[in-house]
Amino acid sequence: MSLAYQCPLCQSPLQLIEKSMRCDNNHTFDYAKEGYVNLLPVQNKNSKQPGDNLDMVQARRAFLSTGHYQFLQQAIATLVAELSPKNVIDLGCGEGFYTHAIANKCQGKMYGVDISKSAIKYAAKRYENCQFSVASISQAPFADYQSDVLISIFAPLFEQELTRLLSKNGSLIVASPGPWHLKELKQKIYREVNAHTPVAAPQNFTLIQQNLIEQKVKLGFEDVKNLITMTPFAWKFRPEHWQELEKQGEQTVTLSFYISHFRKVD
Repeated sequence: MSLAYQCPLCQSPLQLIEKSMRCDNNHTFDYAKEGYVNLLPVQNKNSKQPGDNLDMVQARRAFLSTGHYQFLQQAIATLVAELSPKNVIDLGCGEGFYTHAIANKCQGKMYGVDISKSAIKYAAKRYENCQFSVASISQAPFADYQSDVLISIFAPLFEQELTRLLSKNGSLIVASPGPWHLKELKQKIYREVNAHTPVAAPQNFTLIQQNLIEQKVKLGFEDVKNLITMTPFAWKFRPEHWQELEKQGEQTVTLSFYISHFRKVD
């Protein structure tokens, strides 16, 4: 069974007609040559290019290609595979690093959604085992109650939308920063670094399992630069911080993640 896309303008079902998705009200959304469909109406954009910009996407691609986050990627993919889902949605999938790994381990259909066109363009071009769309995860372009598993990796959680999308007893897998994730880098810009706490159960969900996984890695300046650039606190780094990091050379950095498994309570 495949998930049903729905029109972001009128919430009617979308049908594939040649290389476009079209609803009964004749709203039409074309597939790009890379293989994704853009389901983000112009009036729903908060900016000209919402989501991660090209610089952030390229930095994340470069860093993730080093394999330093592979232990997180594989832990999530293994957990999802154990649930034997028919349909999985990765909400805020970025350039598909986690999405395609999950698809490789699961028999079900895999969907990735992100508001960043730059990220989705890269994902769709590279990973043909997933369906990708540009859309807001606060208004995901899918019909109600059809997904068995939702994935949220460092993305905002919109509680009503999570409840709407998931089928009865469906699972929500959330990856969030562990207590001292990137502590060594944060110490360079903050007087005091506070420990991250686990994500609380969203409304209508109960916690099934929560694991903390960690590794310490040694990173050269280019990897450190890419890692910082792909994070929300990158704008805090001033020229003198970058100069200091470059002089110091190799850095030991803590990678720490909570993986939380929640189940929908009906």
